[in-house]
Amino acid sequence: MEYKNDILLRIRLVYFAMAFFALLIMGKVIYIQLIQGDHWKEQARNTTMRYVSIDAARGDIYAEDGRLLATSVPVYEIRMDLSRQVIPDELFFAGIDSLSLQLSRLFRDRTAAQYRSALARARQNNERYYLIKRNVSYNELVELRQFPIFRLGRYRGGLIVIENTRREMPYRTLAARTIGYEREGVYVGLEGAYREYLEGREGKRLMQRISGGSWMPINDQNEIQPQNGMDLITTINVHIQDITHQALLRQLQRFRADYGTAIVMEVATGKIKAISNLMRNQLTNNYEESYNYAIGHSAEPGSTFKLASMMAALEDGVVNLDDMVDTKDGRIAFYDRIMRDVNQEGHGVITIREAFELSSNVGISQIIHDAYKDRPQRFVDRLKQFHLNEPLGLEISGEGQPVIRDVGSHGWSLVSLPWMSIGYEVALTPLQTLTLYNTVANNGRMMKPMFVSEVRQAGRTVKRFSPTVINRSVASNATIRNVQELLQGVVENGTAKNIRTSAYSIAGKTGTAQVAQSAFGYQTPTGVNYQASFAGYFPAENPVYSCIVVINNPRGWIYTGSQVSAPVFREVADKIFAARMFIPEIELYEPVMASLPPFRSAYMDDVRTIYKAFNAQIIEESKASWGGARLRGDTAELHERVFIENLVPEVVGMGLRDAIYVLENAGLRVRFTGRGVVRRQSMPPGVRINPGNVIYIELS
Repeated sequence: MEYKNDILLRIRLVYFAMAFFALLIMGKVIYIQLIQGDHWKEQARNTTMRYVSIDAARGDIYAEDGRLLATSVPVYEIRMDLSRQVIPDELFFAGIDSLSLQLSRLFRDRTAAQYRSALARARQNNERYYLIKRNVSYNELVELRQFPIFRLGRYRGGLIVIENTRREMPYRTLAARTIGYEREGVYVGLEGAYREYLEGREGKRLMQRISGGSWMPINDQNEIQPQNGMDLITTINVHIQDITHQALLRQLQRFRADYGTAIVMEVATGKIKAISNLMRNQLTNNYEESYNYAIGHSAEPGSTFKLASMMAALEDGVVNLDDMVDTKDGRIAFYDRIMRDVNQEGHGVITIREAFELSSNVGISQIIHDAYKDRPQRFVDRLKQFHLNEPLGLEISGEGQPVIRDVGSHGWSLVSLPWMSIGYEVALTPLQTLTLYNTVANNGRMMKPMFVSEVRQAGRTVKRFSPTVINRSVASNATIRNVQELLQGVVENGTAKNIRTSAYSIAGKTGTAQVAQSAFGYQTPTGVNYQASFAGYFPAENPVYSCIVVINNPRGWIYTGSQVSAPVFREVADKIFAARMFIPEIELYEPVMASLPPFRSAYMDDVRTIYKAFNAQIIEESKASWGGARLRGDTAELHERVFIENLVPEVVGMGLRDAIYVLENAGLRVRFTGRGVVRRQSMPPGVRINPGNVIYIELS
């Protein structure tokens, strides 16, 4: 009896424990639902849904005349929802063979049988985000949308299109390193300097996790559209850039040099019209724009620095150009070092003017040493007055640091003064050197090098950049006139007379510097590494452009600035002169009205203003905002163009600015190519607009 009672007691305890735990579980469930319910629901949503960023289309970069230098080209990722809820078996098996064949013909990467097998396997696995192809062009997308199954769209044909962009440079290597690029999230060149304008504002897209761990967009209505970046209008002139690039490339190939750079600057404004940086690829022997030597490489300039030395001496009044200097036998001792001329016999007793024109190291160093040996810091201070110790403050990152040592600083020695005078123990980038020469050409006014003139949004100017003056007068008028004469004398009588021409005048200075190698000094196991350079401007009497050419380590017996770099300068100057300067204006005898366009579609206030300016008789049906015009002799007949809300407007015949204004106001996102007036549009007029639709227009 006691045994039975013990069993019953245990059973009651078990039931009691079970009831107690059941109550605890029910309480926890109620607590989670009522108290923590919202929290866990949010957690569930976060694990199955999320917003991902949609990159904005970067703004375009243009040359000064509107030609594209860098642009974002739309490319597409094609995926497919192969679930049976979207594509029924009857539809799938009726169209799979034709779809596979069409995909194979379009992309030519797999056979039709391989496509069919892959699609069938993906459907068997119920893949809802199957990758068909990446980097599909717009034209390929247009064709693909007409394929069997795909022509039914996303919700009946499973077609998923993800838009991306790819950065392209239509002119390939021309000024490529200065225009810039992105590598591992880091932007260089103008792409980096003006990133805040170019990159725009990213959008958001709601994605849902599906089987297999993939994420798929839910629908377009959940997207927050990105705001596209603004455009840059650079100072680069494509014609001058091409001339400069080709001339430099040919000379580099001829001398099998390691690298070279050439820059063309507009004298009055400091605008950079061309900038080329070419380095030899050791594996392919091809020359590539891989490093911006013009901006980033600070090195001993050699004899082009003699301009600064003469400016200092003339400004301090310690020399006269007709004074005499003894260059001896081409050698002179300064303490424990020997200074040598390229001409090993020397030039004997010559004027200071001749010493500069002949680029005599012995003559120039002796002049500066004799004038400043008791007060060398005065010479250094004069160089600083020319801003040679200061970076130019370029928007493009990576500018090389100039080096002008003070007396007593680290590295200063008894021979520093004479060696500095001929361009050693100092360091400048090619662009910093050119800026000094441009200052002389500009009568002493120093301009900051300028790469960008405008920022635009949808064709409208948002920000305009003006030329920046660093110093209104770095030296007296007398000093500037004297060094202008010296630079012209170098070409007329001195080391650069091989580039003299009767067509126009050139002023400039040659430079031939031995390049120090960190491990060996100036003498390497393979011989001396030379840097040949020429800096100057043209025409000498009324300078329009300045230019510098620097070529590093030309191979062979020819290595001087006069023989290697000066001919590149001459070729660039010749072609610019022939193509752009001093072309007489041709009188037009054709009636002005005959040359005006018969506007097919435009903003009518602009059309009226243009025709009224030429005293045309205007006949119009109504005071319309948009319309076109027909010309009959001196009469312009204006007619109205009506745009219907929510329907794609026709913009063929419009200029870019007007077309973008009309299309964006209609709710479309615009992409365009070419320049001129609109010739074609991707969406036909009258088609209903869906929010976020992208329209492509082609101009010519």
